[in-house]
Amino acid sequence: MDNNQSPTDLTLDALKSVVSQALLGKFTAVFPKLFKCQWKTYEGQKKFFANFSESGCNMANRKFCVGGNWKMNGDQKTIAEICKTLSDASLDANTEVVIGCPAIYLMYVRNLLPCSIGVAGQNAYKVAKGAFTGEISPAMLKDIGADWVILGHSERRAIFNESDDLIAEKAEHALAEGLKVIACIGETLEERESGKTNEVVARQMCAYAKKIKDWKNVVVAYEPVWAIGTGKTATPDQAQEVHAFLRKWLVDNISQDVSDSLRIQYGGSVTAANAKELAKKPDIDGFLVGGASLKPEFVEIINARK
Repeated sequence: MDNNQSPTDLTLDALKSVVSQALLGKFTAVFPKLFKCQWKTYEGQKKFFANFSESGCNMANRKFCVGGNWKMNGDQKTIAEICKTLSDASLDANTEVVIGCPAIYLMYVRNLLPCSIGVAGQNAYKVAKGAFTGEISPAMLKDIGADWVILGHSERRAIFNESDDLIAEKAEHALAEGLKVIACIGETLEERESGKTNEVVARQMCAYAKKIKDWKNVVVAYEPVWAIGTGKTATPDQAQEVHAFLRKWLVDNISQDVSDSLRIQYGGSVTAANAKELAKKPDIDGFLVGGASLKPEFVEIINARK
């Protein structure tokens, strides 16, 4: 300490130190309410803290990623309960968590969850705006605080007849707009029983690969359609077999770097009972969870690698 400093100088130095520490990322201790992601400050937070948090947000290679796809389920009361469970839980810091909720509740969910949990739209169209009644654009999702979108889910393919090409175009546009994408693929029971699993997932990946040039904001979700919502699940070995095939497909058709870094989730009746065994497989990098993500057991699934 400089003996010639006045009390005023010492006070200013102390104040500068506090401000400096805050700018280094200690706002969570000083202003905890800022980090609750209230909508009025959310976008401002993201922009303001971008320069300070960038180095801390770089994920380790293939960080485990668990998505909860609520589908067309939930109301304000039950959603508040789910969000409270997630907010109060001790979640594995080494697992990235994303919640895909119905579009009309996206802002509500964003306000209730901590910033550490991502929020995803369950669908988005391939253009920014226009005469497309009932559709939602990536720009709209971003505007209300979502940072992810789920595309190509088997229900979009089977029920709403979305083609491989349309899904790929939607993924291309969502990425260009700054959203991260969970890109779904998977075969039906008939296709599996006909020995066409690899052929089907390769075809779906080819469509994505024609449109996606930068894969850093993409997570692929392999979901065998016959295991979604049926209570059936691929065995850990069956799931690993397809994931390993996809890893090799990436080497052969895109690059070794993308194969090494791209995360591939498994989805299809994932529960707390089977999550730990599935999570042990070397090419399974997380889960896309349906019904179980609406229940308290989702916390156990998130913590499957703990």
